[in-house]
Amino acid sequence: MSTDSNIPVKYAYKGANLISFGTSIKLLFTGYLVTIGAGYLMALTQILFTHGMADGKFGLSLDDIVYSYYGDRSGSVLESKLNGSMKMNAPDQERFKIIQWVRDGADEAKYNADIKPIIEKNCVMCHNANAGSLPDFGKFENLKKLAESSEGATFASLTRLSHIHLFGISFIFMFVGLIFSFSTGVPCKYKYPAIVMPYLFLLVDIASWWLTKLNPHFAWLVIIAGAGLGISFAFMWTVSMYQMWILGGVLKQSDRRNAVLRD
Repeated sequence: MSTDSNIPVKYAYKGANLISFGTSIKLLFTGYLVTIGAGYLMALTQILFTHGMADGKFGLSLDDIVYSYYGDRSGSVLESKLNGSMKMNAPDQERFKIIQWVRDGADEAKYNADIKPIIEKNCVMCHNANAGSLPDFGKFENLKKLAESSEGATFASLTRLSHIHLFGISFIFMFVGLIFSFSTGVPCKYKYPAIVMPYLFLLVDIASWWLTKLNPHFAWLVIIAGAGLGISFAFMWTVSMYQMWILGGVLKQSDRRNAVLRD
């Protein structure tokens, strides 16, 4: 029977923590963190090009949040999109023609004479019968609906997005939190909140969509919850990578603590 004295030093038990894990585990965790970090950046970029253009100006603002969820009740959905996220998809002159047609009452005869060719040239390539969730602009009645007052996200779309985000993001933070939980030396007053906060902010974020849909003053909650999620993610990501590759790699520190059983 082998004894501890026969085990080479480099294979001796050092503790279950990010500093002392073997290279294979560190590579597994790092691959996940790098990939999910890139995905997080892509998600932020996507928000800038969708919600961030709701008011027609690049960059996320309070107005963008209000227009996306509560809507711009002073104008139509179509006009709001043409002045916002769809602004770059048609020349200004043709875009103004569509907006003027909407303001004049969205008459079908006027549509067939002047507006239909513009729609077919600039919009139908994406808004067609095969577009899935996008409205089919090949049919006048679908366009007519969007010429009505803009009331932001529908309750159906909020329901769909809410369950997708609750399931998807909670899984992301479960794995990020699991990796971070193997960290050592982080005071409990920081470690515990960092693990729990993403779930609290996620619930606040989803709730704030619905509240903003009902009252635009809740738009601040969307921004606060989103910032909270980002800060929690960045903190856990940075600490995990630092302990694996700086403390346990470059500095070659050793840690015998078992992060599974103690903090």
